[in-house]
Amino acid sequence: MLDTLVFIDYLGWIATGVFIVSYFCRSPAALRSFQMAGAVLWIAYGMIINASPVVVANILVFAAAAWTTVRARRSQVLACAASPRDGT
Repeated sequence: MLDTLVFIDYLGWIATGVFIVSYFCRSPAALRSFQMAGAVLWIAYGMIINASPVVVANILVFAAAAWTTVRARRSQVLACAASPRDGT
């Protein structure tokens, strides 16, 4: 039982650490990756401790980070497709 409680605590601290690291990311893509990873950890933590506000909040964080990732990638693809070719 004690090992399980320690694991749950570690999961929460690791999730906290991942979110803190996200604040030091220089690229938006890295920031979103860390946000999504942290959200997944918080979702797992929330499910284990049966805290639906933690789960729902982090599902929303994950969804927002995933949406902005998809939108950024789509913008990059469209920008590459629209760039003029140099003919070489």
